[in-house]
Amino acid sequence: MGTHDRSTKTAGAPARPAPAPTSLSTSVSARARFALDALEHLVSGFGTGILALVVLLWLAVTAAACLVGVGLVLLPSALHAVRAVADRERARLSRWGPEIIGPAPLPSGLRAAVTDRTVRREVCWVATHGVLGMFLGAVGLTLPLNAARDISFPLWWHLVPESAATAAAGWWTVRDWPGAFFVLLIGVLWLAVILLWMPALARLQARPGRRLLRPDDGTDLVLRVAELTATRAAALDAHAVELRRIERSLHDGTQNRLVAVTVLIGAARRALTRHPADAEAALDRAQDAAEQALAELRAVVRSILPPVLADRSLPDALTALAADCPVPCAIDADVPGRCAASVEATAYFVVAEALTNIAKHSGASRATVTVRRRDDRLRLTIHDDGRGGAQETGGSGLTGIRRRTEAHDGTMELASPAGGPTTLEVTLPCGL
Repeated sequence: MGTHDRSTKTAGAPARPAPAPTSLSTSVSARARFALDALEHLVSGFGTGILALVVLLWLAVTAAACLVGVGLVLLPSALHAVRAVADRERARLSRWGPEIIGPAPLPSGLRAAVTDRTVRREVCWVATHGVLGMFLGAVGLTLPLNAARDISFPLWWHLVPESAATAAAGWWTVRDWPGAFFVLLIGVLWLAVILLWMPALARLQARPGRRLLRPDDGTDLVLRVAELTATRAAALDAHAVELRRIERSLHDGTQNRLVAVTVLIGAARRALTRHPADAEAALDRAQDAAEQALAELRAVVRSILPPVLADRSLPDALTALAADCPVPCAIDADVPGRCAASVEATAYFVVAEALTNIAKHSGASRATVTVRRRDDRLRLTIHDDGRGGAQETGGSGLTGIRRRTEAHDGTMELASPAGGPTTLEVTLPCGL
């Protein structure tokens, strides 16, 4: 009964909409975060706007000098400056939205460079961003300063000379406290303008760059087709290399052992009636050879897809690899759930090949393998304190790692300065 009364009171309580302030605060917090991001965007755009204005003046001087023929000497350097500033803007915009792919290098001939469509669009962007982009960036810088000045005005207005006691955008002099608090209200209005309009200013500043600096329609598709063609070729090469490795292992190891078993069994049969003791020794050698062939065959099978990887998990398989490594190796794996089998097999191969290189070439005293899964990416970091100087040439196995990684649309980065240490980072899409 008491429980029923409590539930009735709760259900009938008028304070039901209490979560509204939380929702409002969340909305204001999100708006403030967007405004801060937009401010950072506007400030960085202000920087590229200054560079664009400098290049625009350079182009104007070059164009004027072309009237007397001297500008033809300055024109190539001016066009390269345009391309450099445009590439900085592409990189800046790519950090704040969809990636903008850079164009092909400038044409070699002066006439071809001047008539190139991409170059003309970059010149138009320089003219637009050097004026509009820098102006919007200056506005974005000014608004927070005005807001901070007016909001803090009641704290310091009576400490400055009367001529300086004015609002940020006002022309009247404040002589009393009501006027000071009126300036405070103006500062709050500045803050509201920042929250509401700062993202729009950032989008307006970025619009010329996204319209004029993007590649022509179809360029993304062409580059993607070329990338997929290259990764497909790498996957086929990696597959062929793996087949050759398996064939060598079977031919040079298991097959020779089985031939030896056959020869020894034949010798034992011939000696069975004449020298039984020799037949028994031959059978013992044949059994040893058969056991060795079986062990090598199991090793080949495990190299194709380790049973521990299929039966348990990637961290367990890597732990087994580290236990067999001659160099002390620590595994730090945080991989919630399972990835696609092909991805886990590639990750296993990468770590196995990297540990083999460490044991053979690095002279390291210890190694660390870190595995992390974040969203849809699996990141592997293999670090050792060896002598460094690792390169992808010379049969180190790093070329095979790169091919397998790129076959999965992954990336590989190697940092191995002379004297060490060496860090190999591989990122793979986790798959479904």
